[in-house]
Amino acid sequence: MAQFIVAIELGSSKMTGIAGKKNIDGSISILAVVKEDSSSFIRKGVIYNIDKTAQCISNIVKRLTTQLKTSIVNVYVGVGGQSICSIKNVIVKNLPADTIVTQEMVNELMDANRNMSYQEQEILDAATQEYKVDNQYQIDPVGIQCTRLEGNFLNILWRKEFYRKLNKCFDMADVAIAEMYLAPLALADSVLTDAEKRSGCALVDLGADTTTVSVYYKNILRHLAVIPLGSNNITKDIASLQMEESQAEEMKQKYANAWTDNSEIDNSLMLNIDGDRTVESRKFIEIVEGRVEEIIENVWFQVPSEYADRLLGGIILTGGGSNLRSIETAFRNRTHVEKIRIARFVQQSIQSKDPLITSQNAMMNTVLGLLAKGDINCAGPEINGDLFGNNTGNQPGGTQNAAQSREPRKANEIEPGVVLTEAEKQKAEEERRRQEELAEAERQREIEENLRRQRELEEEEQRKRKENSGVKKMGKRLSKFIKGLISEPEDE
Repeated sequence: MAQFIVAIELGSSKMTGIAGKKNIDGSISILAVVKEDSSSFIRKGVIYNIDKTAQCISNIVKRLTTQLKTSIVNVYVGVGGQSICSIKNVIVKNLPADTIVTQEMVNELMDANRNMSYQEQEILDAATQEYKVDNQYQIDPVGIQCTRLEGNFLNILWRKEFYRKLNKCFDMADVAIAEMYLAPLALADSVLTDAEKRSGCALVDLGADTTTVSVYYKNILRHLAVIPLGSNNITKDIASLQMEESQAEEMKQKYANAWTDNSEIDNSLMLNIDGDRTVESRKFIEIVEGRVEEIIENVWFQVPSEYADRLLGGIILTGGGSNLRSIETAFRNRTHVEKIRIARFVQQSIQSKDPLITSQNAMMNTVLGLLAKGDINCAGPEINGDLFGNNTGNQPGGTQNAAQSREPRKANEIEPGVVLTEAEKQKAEEERRRQEELAEAERQREIEENLRRQRELEEEEQRKRKENSGVKKMGKRLSKFIKGLISEPEDE
C-alpha cells in the first residue's frame, strides 16, 4: 500500500495541495503539487463562498489523486487568515500550605484555560507562557512546594463563523481532515532556527491579502496577529494609475522597490505603462513605498513593547511579499532592527523537481511546513480503473474523519499548533459531559452514603439512649428496692 502525506493550504490568491513522502533520513520527497485560483471565494485568508471553496477542495484532491494514482483518505489543513489574534489569560489555583505541585494540578489549569469562553470567538490553540509559583516564575512547576499556582497562557482566537465555515467546506467536499494546524505555527517551526526562537525574533509572513506577525522569546510564542494588508494592496495602489490589476502586477514585478534612496531617484525617468502612457518614476516609487511603509508600521505596532528590544534573533521575513526588492532595507530603516533575514525556503531537506518547489521563492513555505507536520498516512487504495467510475470504496475523502477514531485529547495532550476539528470538539464535549455525569453520579452516591451513615449513627445513638434510659430506670428501681430492704429492720 502506498504511503504519503497530503496537505492543503487555503490562501487568499491560491489554494495549494501537496503530497509528499517522508524518507528514513528525514527528508521529504514531493510526489505531487497542484494549485487552483481562490481569489474569488477566499479573501484575506477567510472563506466567503462555501460552495466554491468546497468545489475547489474537491478539485485539488481529485487532481492529486490523478497524479498519484492512489485515493486520498484524509488531508492536513492549515488554519490562518484575518481575525486571528492572541489574548493573554491567567488561571489561578490557591493551595493548602506546604502543597507540592503535581502534574494533575497543572493539567487542571490547562483544562480550565481551554474551557474559557469568548464571545463569537473560538480558541484555536493555547500556548503556555510560564507558571508563577508563589512569587517565582517557572516553566515546569511540578514538584515545587507552594500555596499559590498561577498559569499564564496565550490563547489564539478565531471567529467561530470562520471556523465553522472551514469545517463545513471539507464536509461538503467529502474530504476527511487528518489534522488541522495553526498555519503560522507550522510555518515558524519550518523556517525559524532554535537560536532565533530562543533569543527572540519576529516572524513576518508577507502574504497576498494579509501579513502575519509571530513573536517568539525563550522558545515560546509570545504574540500572534494577522494584519489585513498584503502585497496585493501594493498592486491595487499601482492599479490606481488607471490600469488593469494584471498590468499593475507586471509593473510591480518589473519596477517596484520597497526602499529607494532619494539620491538614486531619477526625476526625469518615465516608466512605461502601455504603448501610449507612462508614469513618472518618482510617483511610482512614492506609491509603492507609501504602502510598504504602512505595512511595516503595522507589523512593528504588533510587536509587544516588552519584546521590541529583545529581538536578538532579529526579524525574519517570508511569504510572497518578501520577494519585493530591497524589502530588508525597508524593514531595517523603519524598525531600526539591524538583523533582518529572508526565509526563502524551509529548513527541512526537500527533494523535488517541480519548479514551484525548486524556485525557493518563499511562497510554498507554509504548505511545506504543514506537510512536515504530518504523521498519518493519507493514502488509500490504488486507483486501477476510472477515477470517477466503478472503483467503489476508492473515492477520495469520505465521511469518516481520521480524528473521529481518535480518543478525545486532554489539554496537556494537544500538540502546540494543533486545532481541533468540529468532530473532535464534539467528541471531547461528549466525553466532558459523560465525565461530568459520572462525577455527578459519584457525588450523589457519596451524598446518599453519607445520609445512610448519618441515619445509622442516629439510630445507633437512639438505641444507646434507650438502653441507657432502661439501665437508669433499672438502677433507680434497684436502688429503691435496696433502700427499702435496709430501712425495714430499722422500723422494727
